[in-house]
This record gives sequence, C-alpha cells and structure tokens, in this order.
Amino acid sequence: MKDYVPGLAGVPATKSEISSIDGEKGILAYRGYSIQDLVEHSSFEETALLLMHGELPTAEELEDFKHILQKRNEVKRKIRRLLWSLPPNGHSMDVLQTAIASMATFYPDAGASEPDSAFTQNALIKIISTMSTLVAMWTRISRGYDPIPPSNNMDYAENFLYMCFGEKADEKIIKLLDVCLILHAEHTINASTFSTMVTASTLANPFSSIASGVGTLAGPLHGNANENVLIMLDEIGPPKNARAFIEDRLKNKKVIWGMGHREYKTKDPRATILEQLLKDYINSNGHTLSERFETALEVESICNELLSHKGVYPNVDFYSGILYAEIFKFTKEHFTPIFAMARSAGWVAHWHEQVSHNKIFRPTQIYTGKDFRSYPVS
Repeated sequence: MKDYVPGLAGVPATKSEISSIDGEKGILAYRGYSIQDLVEHSSFEETALLLMHGELPTAEELEDFKHILQKRNEVKRKIRRLLWSLPPNGHSMDVLQTAIASMATFYPDAGASEPDSAFTQNALIKIISTMSTLVAMWTRISRGYDPIPPSNNMDYAENFLYMCFGEKADEKIIKLLDVCLILHAEHTINASTFSTMVTASTLANPFSSIASGVGTLAGPLHGNANENVLIMLDEIGPPKNARAFIEDRLKNKKVIWGMGHREYKTKDPRATILEQLLKDYINSNGHTLSERFETALEVESICNELLSHKGVYPNVDFYSGILYAEIFKFTKEHFTPIFAMARSAGWVAHWHEQVSHNKIFRPTQIYTGKDFRSYPVS
C-alpha cells in the first residue's frame, strides 16, 4: 500500500478482541457486551477485568480484584513530593503524565517480555488503581490542600470521590460516576490507545506506555474536548443565543466542540446514555434544568437540524463535561484526567494484547522533499 491516508483514517493497524464499534447503528461493545448492558448490570471494576481478561469474572474473582485494587492504591512518598514541586496552575493532564511516567522508575522490572508474569500483571493493576489516587491527589494539591489517603474498603468510584472531597458521597452520585467510568473505559483504536500501543510495541515498560496514552488524550481533539464544550456553552450563554452562535461557527468553518465522531454516523451511544443520566438525576432530585444543560439541548437540536445530513451528532464529550461540573462539582481542568482514569483499563488491555503478539510499528512515508543532490564544495 503506497497511498497516503491522512491520519491513517480507516487503515487497519492491528487485530483486536477487546472492543468493537458499529458506527452506522451506533453500537459500542466491550468483548461482545454492549455498553448499555454493562452500564445497567456491571461495575467499573468488573468491566476493567472483562477488558483485561476477555470474560466476565466470577463473583469471587471480582471480589479478589477489588481487594487488590484497594491494596495497591497508595502512591509512594517521592511521587507525592514530585506533585507538590509542580506549579499549581500546571494542567492536570501534564501532571498526570509526569506522575505515571515517573512510576516506571519504581517498577523497572515490569517487562513486556513476560506480560503474563505475576509481577507485570500486578504492575498493570497498579496503573488502574493508582490512576484514581493521582487524579484525586492533584485536585487537592493544586489548591494547596494535603491529599486524602485512599480508603482500603471502598469501591473504585466511591473511593475516588472520597479522596477528592473528604466525605462519603451519595449513592446516586457514586453510581453516576461508576457509569461514566464504564463508558470511558475503552473505545477501540483511538489516538491515545494507538500511541499506547506504539510505545508498547517497542517493549517499553507499561508505565511509560500508559504515559504516552495520557499525553495523547490531553489534546483538544481527543479527551480534552469536554473542557472546550463547557467553555463553548458558557460562551453561548442562554439557549436563545445558540442558533446565532452555531451558524456563525459553521459559516467560519470553526469547530463545534462535542459534535461529530469519526466512527459514528449517528449519535454516539455514550452521549445518549449520559444525556439520559443527567435528565434522570435532575428529575429524581426535583431539580430544574440548569441554563448550561438547556443550552446544550438547544445546541444539539440546532446541530441535528443543520448537520445530521452529514452524519454529525453529539459525541461523548458533549455531555460528560456538564455531568462532571454540575453533578460531581469538578472544575474543568479535572475532566480529562477522570477520562484517563477510566481509559486506563482499556490502555492496559491493549498494552497486554500488543506485547502478547508483538511487532514493532514502523509505518512508511511518501517523501515530498528535494531530489538527491550533491553538497556544494568550494
């Protein structure tokens, strides 16, 4: 193949058993299970094990996994000191990438040459477990507060909220976060997963590989888009301003954040679930819609009118930021790290799959520079 395909769009780069997308029907499945079923019946911990091992765990296996996550969720003192040494206004994704990369120095024997060894498997679990601790830690350190140590008897979502806010969260809030983590845990070969796989293909330490994924997720065209959705909605203001704003963006060929996805020709199923979660929570608690959420619904309606013929619909980022800000009370700089927390399960699964049948990635190029020429000698 010698044709140039910008962004490698649609070019198969690997074979995988981990997840699948039917973009025409708007279906996303992990190991054959639809996300709708997983959201209704599973938990983030069970979903993570499914992604890693290929099958749903038994009740005993799930309890063992939860126990291991709880045992391995502490962060070493030197990494805490590293975070305290960073500028408090540094972006949380840069901090997270730095912290995860530094962990490779503590686990240098987590080798890709033996991906099924007990040591390497423990390192992969350590990544998932520690990710939530690091994200929660920075939400406090960046504000000048001491981190809250992780609990050893709380489930993943509950523990994360406890470490962020220092109190037990409402059960409805815990369930909402658990659903968000499931929805963001995996999404085939997206940019951050691909960069994780490329790094893994060199047989790099898994912490280094996941740090590659974190850095890629930080970009505004990938995970960071949910921050920009919130900025856009606040810029629009009340719903009555939405049409003029959207029409102006389209006229000037500017991005409408949270709209469109390369894989889906219909509405992203994750966006559908998040929108309904927001509505159900608001209705069950007797709240009225916030202006921001009303504006989002109006933006979606206008974009359906103007863009649906092009297959452009809301993606997962369109509603996730609203949920994080208005229900969980996170500020926007922490949205993408929460995304990374969830996606760590998928990254770990792809790291293992890649190194288990490894071939280093080495794409070619189409050279467009000068013809061969001689160096001028005076």
